[in-house]
Amino acid sequence: MAARDEGSGPVVVLVHGMGGDHTVWNGVVGPLASGFRVLAPDLRGHGRSPAPAGSTYAFGEMEGDLLHLLTTKGIPAAHLVGLSSGALLVLRIGLDAPDRARSLTLVGGSAYVDAHTRSVVQRWDETYRTGGPDAFAVRLLKDLYYPDWIEAHLDVADRLRREVRKRDFGPAVRWSQEAARFDERKRIAGLAPPALIVQAMDDQVVDASHGRILRQSIQGAQIRIFAQTGHMIPIERPQETVEAIRAFVSGVESGTIRRPET
Repeated sequence: MAARDEGSGPVVVLVHGMGGDHTVWNGVVGPLASGFRVLAPDLRGHGRSPAPAGSTYAFGEMEGDLLHLLTTKGIPAAHLVGLSSGALLVLRIGLDAPDRARSLTLVGGSAYVDAHTRSVVQRWDETYRTGGPDAFAVRLLKDLYYPDWIEAHLDVADRLRREVRKRDFGPAVRWSQEAARFDERKRIAGLAPPALIVQAMDDQVVDASHGRILRQSIQGAQIRIFAQTGHMIPIERPQETVEAIRAFVSGVESGTIRRPET
């Protein structure tokens, strides 16, 4: 598994979502690495990480990849940060292997994938198959970003159009099929690691109400909500994302933020 690895100190792992790669965290890694060791991996089939033969993209496979990455780097436990379906992945690790997670930060995440999110992902698939790369890029821009932000950052729109033409979205499609069945509502109340929820008010992919559900379901969870922000929070709000992660992780490291009482 390829991973950007910078800085020193407590380890923070930044996990991208389906169809993305470590570059979604470009505005976060450098500033965060001033006080922490930051790993930003490419998950299997994404970015620079090839997919092993027979990959199903089940969450068990993806969990195993991340835990193996930590093991090979000699890291017993880390602060896990996930965006979108990456948030689902780190949540699953927090539930299945809580001793490997010092804390969880769920960015644009949820406890389950609802009908709205499934319909958005299905629309992406249909647009890519029937409309081609350009129509697909336009659809992503509308769904992923806050309109005013993308109008002020047309370079991002141009870059996305170029990437769509050359990127293989097969792994993203297979992961999305696995994610469509994700539902941890029955287990989430027992989550052991401290949790921070970062949600966007104008997210067109994961409704902002999921932030409230997570906050109410996870004992002691903290929440940060960004107004006038779309689904790609680390790209639209890199400075605020860094500040939120830094303050939360520092609180866990200092002991002012603790694991929930059991």
